[in-house]
Amino acid sequence: MMKQIKTLLIAAILILGASNTMNAQAKVAHVDVSEIMSKMPAMLDAQNQLQKLSATYDAEYKKMIDEYQTKIKKYEAEATTVTEVVNTERSKEVQDMQGRITSYRDNAQKELQQKDSDIVKPIMEKVKASIQKVGKAKGYQYVLDGSTLILADGPNITADVKKDLGF
Repeated sequence: MMKQIKTLLIAAILILGASNTMNAQAKVAHVDVSEIMSKMPAMLDAQNQLQKLSATYDAEYKKMIDEYQTKIKKYEAEATTVTEVVNTERSKEVQDMQGRITSYRDNAQKELQQKDSDIVKPIMEKVKASIQKVGKAKGYQYVLDGSTLILADGPNITADVKKDLGF
């Protein structure tokens, strides 16, 4: 009975030792995707495109607001000199303008978000593919995004990924 317990204990120690050895052999590296994305030329171009589009939407939105405010001032100044029917029509017109302005703003935001997604997705896929390529070439089983790590003692392959991406 003691011999069996001793044999089981030795077997358990060997199994635990073997699993710890296998875990210790896993190669782990980290990469800072945020840094890569923020300095990548394609991403900088994408940000410029989005800023130009946003400026276009902002200019149109400001124009609509200015027109709205001008009409409000005009209608308020003339409110006492026109009939109730005219004031009612003008009130409806102002409400319609508010609706168009709100709709324009909401659509512009949606379009900007969609454009951002359309531009950034292929860039992110390219970065991910490069990380996988570099990680595999260096023999890593795991590559973690360094921007979310609390402790990163392993190798940092950010520079290698930048080099692979050509910047």
